[in-house]
Amino acid sequence: MNQNKSVHRTLVALKLPRGVSALITYALGLVTTLTGNAHFATPSPALADITTAIGELQTAQANLSRTKGAVAARNDKKEALIKLLQELGGYVQKTADADPENGAAIVQSSGLPARKAAVHKARVFTARPGAISGSVEVLAPVAARRASYEWQFSTDGGKTWIESAPSMRARTTISGLPVASMVQIRYRSVTKAGPSDWSQPVTIVVK
Repeated sequence: MNQNKSVHRTLVALKLPRGVSALITYALGLVTTLTGNAHFATPSPALADITTAIGELQTAQANLSRTKGAVAARNDKKEALIKLLQELGGYVQKTADADPENGAAIVQSSGLPARKAAVHKARVFTARPGAISGSVEVLAPVAARRASYEWQFSTDGGKTWIESAPSMRARTTISGLPVASMVQIRYRSVTKAGPSDWSQPVTIVVK
C-alpha cells in the first residue's frame, strides 16, 4: 500500500497585461516563442488567428482619434485577442498536463508564466495521543469517496487483535486503553470493491 505519493502539477499563469500596447507586445512574444516549438505542433487557436487579432487591435488602437466609436471598436478587438490568448493558455495547460514530468519545461518553453500547484501529500496512517488519558486518535489515508473503515488494536505485540468500532471516516478515536502501555493499531478500508488487506500496524505509547 503506497501512502506517500505526491502529486505535482505545473499551472499556466496567464497574467495578461491590462494596457493595450503591453498586451500587443505580450501576444507578439507568445507567437514568436510558439512558432516552430516542438512541444506545440498544432497550437489551438492557430497562431495565424492570434496574429490576425493582434494586427486588428494594432489598427484599432491607431485609429482611436480618427473615427467616432473608435474606443468601443478598439475595446472589442482587445477582448477578442484576450479570448484567444485565454484559449491558448488552456491549450498549453492541456499539453503540459499530458506530460506532468516535463510540465514545467513545457509551460516555460511556451513563453507563458508558470507556477507550481500546491503539493498535496497523501495522508499517512498515523496515531497520536487522544484528548483524554487512555485514548488514541488514529488517522488513515482516504480510500474512496464512499468507504468505511475497520480498526483493530493489540496490547500484546500483535499476538491478538481487538476490534474497535468501525467508522465512516478515515479517522477514529480508540478509548479505554491502558495508560503507559504500548499499543499497536491497524486498519482496513471497505469500499464497493470489498475490504482491503489489513494495514501494517503503527505503534504508540498510550498517555
